[in-house]
Amino acid sequence: MMFARDIGIDLGTANVLIYVKGKGIVLNEPSVVAIDTNTNKVLAVGEEARRMVGRTPGNIVAIRPLKDGVIADFDITEAMLKHFLNKLDLKGFFAKPRILICCPTNITSVERKAIKEAAEKSGGKKVYLEEEPKVAAIGAGMDIFQPYGNMVVDIGGGTTDIAVLSMGDIVTASSIKMAGDKFDIEILNYIKRTYKLLIGERTAEEIKMKVATVFPGARAEEIDIRGRDLVTGLPRTITVRSAEIEKALHEPVAVIVQAAKSVLERTPPELSADIIDRGVILTGGGALLHGIDQLLSEELKIPVLVAENPMDCVAIGTGIMLDNIDRVPKRNFV
Repeated sequence: MMFARDIGIDLGTANVLIYVKGKGIVLNEPSVVAIDTNTNKVLAVGEEARRMVGRTPGNIVAIRPLKDGVIADFDITEAMLKHFLNKLDLKGFFAKPRILICCPTNITSVERKAIKEAAEKSGGKKVYLEEEPKVAAIGAGMDIFQPYGNMVVDIGGGTTDIAVLSMGDIVTASSIKMAGDKFDIEILNYIKRTYKLLIGERTAEEIKMKVATVFPGARAEEIDIRGRDLVTGLPRTITVRSAEIEKALHEPVAVIVQAAKSVLERTPPELSADIIDRGVILTGGGALLHGIDQLLSEELKIPVLVAENPMDCVAIGTGIMLDNIDRVPKRNFV
């Protein structure tokens, strides 16, 4: 008889990562599905579909089935999960894997059920749900099962999850719909307003990665970008600098700072004392946003550290949780 392998899934708004016990992270692809609207058939999933974003004929649409950390399109999410799991070819002769999926802290029971159902239909035997910041903290190497305070800020594509953890559970938390995708949109709108130039989301993301900073004066780089002139309708190239992107991102990042402050304000004093000693860990793709650690550290007056592989923390954390599945609270077996 074949033994099923346990699987951990970081079902992100921007990327899906899959961890297989004994193998590590085996899949990391964008959460995008390309569909032919005439036939409703799935044409491509993941990286292949992402390359089609903004570049397809009218009848082919590239859909991101998760929005702000929750399932916006159930059928497409299910198709995407099925595709990724089939790609891994994990089906043994008799075996159905146990699946641990991560979700944001504030999703509703209906949304929890939807995620669980999608995973079951995709071939999971037993499906566990676990809250994202908790799993991210574990993946970042924090020992959250001890009786002292740990704080994690997990900045993903659709949501930023902030949590203070102790004794293996969340003490105070907040989940806001301000994260990587919103940064891209802010940059896109800034370029449109300032230069009367229309750029795509992928170009905005490139600006974010290559020149953006959120800490004044922390970076001085520039990039040439191309887009469509709103006045003439023709392609045009402009140069964008770090300092102006810092201004463009000032407001959205302030929302994250404010959310982190409010979590700290609601944290019991003993745990606050621990956090001053131990600092805050940043995880998720947004942790790579230049200057975010400096900004948070200055605003919160406590040390802030970026996790080693911030984008992989949740997936790595699912692997550790699968090894300790007996420690997952019973309420998570929905």
